[in-house]
Amino acid sequence: MRPPERERGAALLTVLMLVAVVAVLAGTMLERLRLTTRLAGNAAAGEQARAFAEAAETLATTRVTALLGPSQDRVTLAGGWSGRPFALPLPGGGVAVARVSDGGNCFNLNGLVTATGPGLYATNPVQRVQFARLLRLTGVGAQVAERVSAGAADWIDSDQDQQPSGAEDGTYLGRVPAYRTAGTLMADPSELRAIDGVTAEVYAAVRPWLCTLPRAEPAAINVNTLTPEQAPLVAMLAPDTMSVAMARGLILRRPPLGFASASEFWKQASLQGVTADERQSAVTTRWFALRIDVTNGPTRLQEQALIDATRLPARLVARQWGDPT
Repeated sequence: MRPPERERGAALLTVLMLVAVVAVLAGTMLERLRLTTRLAGNAAAGEQARAFAEAAETLATTRVTALLGPSQDRVTLAGGWSGRPFALPLPGGGVAVARVSDGGNCFNLNGLVTATGPGLYATNPVQRVQFARLLRLTGVGAQVAERVSAGAADWIDSDQDQQPSGAEDGTYLGRVPAYRTAGTLMADPSELRAIDGVTAEVYAAVRPWLCTLPRAEPAAINVNTLTPEQAPLVAMLAPDTMSVAMARGLILRRPPLGFASASEFWKQASLQGVTADERQSAVTTRWFALRIDVTNGPTRLQEQALIDATRLPARLVARQWGDPT
């Protein structure tokens, strides 16, 4: 039986609608399949890049061990090892480029406390004063410097005894969002941004000189590997008797093979009326910073890592992916 003439258009329209729906569903499924395939490919490329970075880590730690082998008593910039890129060719034309530099020439935020027991920390008043001095040398006002230094020590120490100008839980619980002090060592310098009194300007000013070594003790500054740009770290060690410009001059006049002892470096400074605590300076390096850049086709990966060379062979103790903040 033939349908009436007036119903033929409706049947055709129904068929066309069914075809359109099927086409949309097919297109959606193909798009999802394409997206899933791309995500799987990106994940595989990312894992491969991380594996290449780990290979570069092994190469870097081996080089650090070799560097310290014949130079246990002195580490200098001789040979141009600091910051020099060394490439690891990868299958398919990619490359992993690693750069090693002195990772101990910094103010260790975790040195603001001393360990009093397993997982227990008390404020180190000497380092708190020194951190305030570093802040002032980088252009931070004196009152803000005291506030940030005391607040950072309170953030790490285990007690709730607020220091003058410091900040414990009560300061942060009234904020939105509310949070508490850590009560343990910092894992990254970016944690300083949570401290009371730390603005974006304060953090940007002091960030180049900070580190978070995994020990509750001050970092030993190697006077043989300092660059002129790191002069504030030297001036920090002299209680307001050395300017940044004076420290920069001492670094620039360093012998090509470095100093045999830190005392030799400070002897030159004493001729200009400088007094300093020499115990926080050295001529050796026990912590190294590692940067790795992996390029594998369209995949790019950057890694920042810390090498512990307090005992040999050197070993990697921390890593993070991407640009540090």
